[in-house]
Amino acid sequence: MSMLDSARRWARGIKRDTVALWLAARDPRVPWYAKAAAGAVAAYALSPIDLIPDFIPVIGYLDDLLIVPLGIMLAVKLVPAGLMQEFRDAATRRARPVGKAGLVFMIAVWILAALALLWLFWPKSA
Repeated sequence: MSMLDSARRWARGIKRDTVALWLAARDPRVPWYAKAAAGAVAAYALSPIDLIPDFIPVIGYLDDLLIVPLGIMLAVKLVPAGLMQEFRDAATRRARPVGKAGLVFMIAVWILAALALLWLFWPKSA
């Protein structure tokens, strides 16, 4: 098997697990902490807006190559194994979800970051 085939299989697994985590975040059988992690990771991975924009050299692709896969691995570990397999099976039969939750999540993160920086660097009166 070539390196390109391995990369394609890995990318398909990431896409499938993203959809599976989106399903897990909505299932009542999943513990709340796993739902929170799965929902945040799926919202970020499915969002059209990145935390670090891709046009920034090297660092822009860091989230796509490291943050998203590590987040998926963490969230998958938190979801019970039997349920995760069920969600993976369902994800292979589904199309990629279309929604605005990821967009809203990323906009909220950017607004909170801007407010934190504003608060941090705003001149304090003596």
